[in-house]
Amino acid sequence: MAEAKKQKLDQLRLEPISRLTGTVTLPGSKSLSNRALLLAALSEGSTTVENLLESDDTARMLDALDKFGVKIDQAERYTKNRIVIQGNAGPFDLSKQEGPCELFLGNAGTAMRPLAAAVCACKGDFVLDGTARMRERPIQDLTEALQQLGSPVECTQNPPHGGCPPVKVKAQGLQGGGKCLLSGKISSQYLSALLMTTPLAAGSKPTVIEIKDELVSKPYVDLTVGLMKKFGVHVTEEELSTDPQKPRPRYTVASGQMYKSPGTYYVEGDASGASYFIAGAALTGGPVTVLGCGSESVQGDVKFANVVEKMGATIEWSPNSITVSRKLDGSQPLKGVDVDCGEIPDAAMTLAVLAIAATDGKPTAIRNVYNWRVKETERMKAICTELEKLGAQVEEGRDYCIIQPLANIKPDVGIDTYDDHRMAMVFSLVSCCGVPVIIRDPECTAKTFPTYFDELKSLVKTA
Repeated sequence: MAEAKKQKLDQLRLEPISRLTGTVTLPGSKSLSNRALLLAALSEGSTTVENLLESDDTARMLDALDKFGVKIDQAERYTKNRIVIQGNAGPFDLSKQEGPCELFLGNAGTAMRPLAAAVCACKGDFVLDGTARMRERPIQDLTEALQQLGSPVECTQNPPHGGCPPVKVKAQGLQGGGKCLLSGKISSQYLSALLMTTPLAAGSKPTVIEIKDELVSKPYVDLTVGLMKKFGVHVTEEELSTDPQKPRPRYTVASGQMYKSPGTYYVEGDASGASYFIAGAALTGGPVTVLGCGSESVQGDVKFANVVEKMGATIEWSPNSITVSRKLDGSQPLKGVDVDCGEIPDAAMTLAVLAIAATDGKPTAIRNVYNWRVKETERMKAICTELEKLGAQVEEGRDYCIIQPLANIKPDVGIDTYDDHRMAMVFSLVSCCGVPVIIRDPECTAKTFPTYFDELKSLVKTA
């Protein structure tokens, strides 16, 4: 029986959860894991990556690095979440390879965007492709910026989604000294990808990248710049906007810099993943402590805890943990809020279930989240659709939704997850609202958090 193939779980019925309490250790951050893998591969020297997230996204990045010829010691990957990467000391040269280097990157934006930029600085013929959904996720803003820097890279027109993967380039390396203007309205990953690639350009002049409109999810770019610094590359930033709510930065990367291994890099716990346990504790009382990110986190999504505090929960911070609780005697009602979530779009999804559980009768407005529409699924439509199945009233706007609290949530609703890990985890929290819920395709959480439902179950207080 040991060799029998594991049956795929079509759906998972979650019984009502009256209370979550305890401690959960977060898996490594997806954003940090894939960035660290790429920078380690481009660095001079050997890098040990600790607390690496084991997920579909990181597997796609590791597969790509293997195709580039990177030496990766994975002996402790599954036992200790640790791998060792022997860096290439610069861009990869696959010009002698017969035929194109074809990379299948699934639905992993954190692999597709950085690699689409990085291969432009390499030598060889590259094709980057993914799932049907990845072929609907726009990338043209990135490829146009790379063209401004001299790359012949091209994406594929896929109406009505615009320019999307597959991405193709016959790369001959990049010359430094260029300047590119980039739209930051759809995804910050384009800017992160360009920043990580610019140190690979040849020449003696600096490269300048300027946002031409406004930048969404800027904390993710700050995370990228901080990680580049750990690997020996310094980036200077100048803010061109006078409105702090609409950042428009210009970045300069000096020439002559090279990625150098820090020796060991420890991946911080995933702050987006923390949001589900933070919300679960707020719904049921807690206390729940998430270990792996806290007041010293480099991830913007830890700010989700501030929103939950605004909704009425008690938040306690330490450098590497967050503890959440709420009194259920009526003295700490769960309140509706109106929030600009432009800096925390992934964690903002979790507000959807908190919103229907608000006890003060006030709606919750989740604003500035247009990029929900170009994520793993069309998240705005998906969230509104599933909330309405539960009985909620939802107003859907271009970049916002307003959710009314719901006194009687429909029990045993089958939640469609759209092959989107976050949809499964967000709507699992319906079980913390006093009703059973059915999560379809629960194993889609493998994208970032394969053990999520086990961790949730471990916090259930049965008394």
